[in-house]
Parts: sequence; C-alpha cells; structure tokens
Amino acid sequence: MLMRARLEALIDEMLDGQIMLDEALAEFEKLYIQKALLRHKDHLSRTANILGIHRNTLSKRVAIYRTQERASNSSRKRRGRA
Repeated sequence: MLMRARLEALIDEMLDGQIMLDEALAEFEKLYIQKALLRHKDHLSRTANILGIHRNTLSKRVAIYRTQERASNSSRKRRGRA
C-alpha cells in the first residue's frame, strides 16, 4: 500500500504540472529499464528476463533511448553555441 500512496502523490504532481500520459509512461519505462540494467550490470539477457520481456525488445528500447539521448545532447550543444 505504501507504493500506491507514493505513486498517487507522484501522479498528482505530474497532473499539476500538466504532464501528458504518453510522456509520463515513456519516462517511467525508460527510467525503470535504466535502473534494472544498473542492478544487473548492463547484462541484457538477465535484465530482460527480470523485466519479463524478450532480450531483443530490451536491446531495441535501449538503442532508442541512446539515440534520443545523443539527439538531446547535440541539441543542447547547438543552443549553447548560438
């Protein structure tokens, strides 16, 4: 029950900040996967097994996150130079 109360408080904050559902779900999934990978020392098969998804699915999602991160970093650098 403690987890539910914590989630409800977080959801209230997100709703107050007008965070869209798709953005909230995407960020939750990304962070959940990142934390799981850290716990399993970036071992994809073990992490995928713990998450209940196929290793290829995890690999594709990690690749997407890295691409997004590179694009975000590149965008920040361009703004800093202008």
